[in-house]
Amino acid sequence: MKHLKPGKYKHYKGGEYEVISLARHSETMEVMAIYKPLYPLEEGELETWVRPVEMFYDEIELQGETVLRFTFMGD
Repeated sequence: MKHLKPGKYKHYKGGEYEVISLARHSETMEVMAIYKPLYPLEEGELETWVRPVEMFYDEIELQGETVLRFTFMGD
């Protein structure tokens, strides 16, 4: 398993997020990242999100270039 460091990340679409903690899925034992957006939320939008850690390391094809889904920005 890759280690995901808590802190601020930039999504390839531009949004900034903070990884708060890691958790384990109770059925699959998959490690999940718990994170929150660092931008103003729309009314009714959830404040906390979860995504498999492996997805943080995904590479995305964007305008002919391969970029990381999330890039670490710091603590």
